[in-house]
Amino acid sequence: MVRKVATSLATFELADETAPRRSCSSAARDHERLPVALLHGFTGNKQSFATLRSGLRARGFRVLAFDLPFHGGTVVTAPVAALSVEGCARALVEALDALGVQRFCLMGYSMGGRIALALALNHPDRVARLVLESASAGIADERERDERRRADEELARFAEENGIEPFVARWEAMALFASLGAMPERRKQALRRIRLSCRAPELARCLRTLGTGSQPYLGDRLHTLSAETLLIAGRLDAKYCAAARAMNRAIARSRLAIIDGAGHVPHLERPRVVLRLVAAFLAGKEPLQEIKSTQGEEMRCR
Repeated sequence: MVRKVATSLATFELADETAPRRSCSSAARDHERLPVALLHGFTGNKQSFATLRSGLRARGFRVLAFDLPFHGGTVVTAPVAALSVEGCARALVEALDALGVQRFCLMGYSMGGRIALALALNHPDRVARLVLESASAGIADERERDERRRADEELARFAEENGIEPFVARWEAMALFASLGAMPERRKQALRRIRLSCRAPELARCLRTLGTGSQPYLGDRLHTLSAETLLIAGRLDAKYCAAARAMNRAIARSRLAIIDGAGHVPHLERPRVVLRLVAAFLAGKEPLQEIKSTQGEEMRCR
């Protein structure tokens, strides 16, 4: 079911999918499972987690897949100057309140991961389990953050001046996404359709307000994170493997999964592996050898 929920920042569009009816014993177990909120990355939307959504739903989870501001069917209603990563996190909590969801699990990918981290840090009573995929805590060095902000501004101007197709072509040509070339063609085309469905002016606004260069560094607060956390990165993505390892060292109740054969988008490059890991972790079960590491150790997932 597609729903719209108004908040002080935006009217969010989301897919609210309830698990199918099951046997009495299964239903009792499902009742104990918390809803799962999914936050996509830049140029994505609620369809970006299609495989994960259907897999989690089949395993008894209620899945809430949001369109983030400037993406999909979500409409920003506040002045753009009011937008920030932490403001977006607050608005998502407002939306979940309106949906009657108090305690939940949360997964964010890339940009969605930074928003998910801010939400978990600022609303620790709400998030029971947290999954961060190809995410970071931001940029610690102020000079590097300024450089990233300037780079995001240049990319935003490119989007405004050239439109969505040239922007997507430039985005897909980034070295960060080189490993996606090995995906099946149908999966690559589905990803491209999602990216091309974005609007260039909205992506420009997103880069200026929710980009890594515009957000505060959250790394100094990681030791306060109370939610059990699973960190996922693709082994071919050296930058975000390093970010995940650093967060794993700082978050006391965290586990780290490095996915072989994947780069920056493990949930598309190795969807079955990611689904197994995430479903087991969110259910509070650990049937897989891969997920039995403790903080500071690394799982190698094939």
